[in-house]
Amino acid sequence: MDEKTYIFEGKTTNEAIEKGLKELRTTKYKVDIKVLENEDKKTFFSILAPKVVKVEMKFKEGIAKKEVNKEPMDVTQIIKDLQNFMNVFLENLPTKGLKYEIKSEGNLIKIDIKDEQAAYLIGYRGETLNSLQNILSNIASNDKQEKVRVLLNISNYREKREQDLKTLANKIAESVVKSKKSITLEPMTAYDRKIIHSVLQEHEKVKTHSIGKDPYRKVVVSLK
Repeated sequence: MDEKTYIFEGKTTNEAIEKGLKELRTTKYKVDIKVLENEDKKTFFSILAPKVVKVEMKFKEGIAKKEVNKEPMDVTQIIKDLQNFMNVFLENLPTKGLKYEIKSEGNLIKIDIKDEQAAYLIGYRGETLNSLQNILSNIASNDKQEKVRVLLNISNYREKREQDLKTLANKIAESVVKSKKSITLEPMTAYDRKIIHSVLQEHEKVKTHSIGKDPYRKVVVSLK
């Protein structure tokens, strides 16, 4: 049994707890949590000092830290959970008979719907597809010690989108070099922004960076 206690700090109780759970790679159900400093307690002197909340964590009896960290991930069960969701989801669509493939590569699970009739599930610039992918990722990572990433593809959208973004990145770079003015692209998902950054990271004359917060985060292309 692991009797060691761990102390974590944050600006709020929730922030300190989340930080502790992340570092210990565990869930709140497997540890005893004690707040050492109450975020609501204020004194004349504490008003002048930065707010710091401390929490103490200790693994519950019978649960050792090393056991939590080395707990094997049951990919088989994760795939079953995803299949159950996909089966029910597809059954309730107006388009019947859609098929999908699912396979795992470590902590990455790929789900591919190749039927062209499913194209309407992509949405504008992949919005519907990405929303569905987020749901699947939450199902896969539910109560898991390690984050499980799900990549959903429909009618080869990912490949087509990647090629379009590569073409766009090069055209934008040419415009920036010619006009000598930076260009801010429309808001994109993290996946799309990564493609733009990747294409232009070795460019001799331009550089990229992102601004704003999701879902309105944008890529800026400017001269080096």
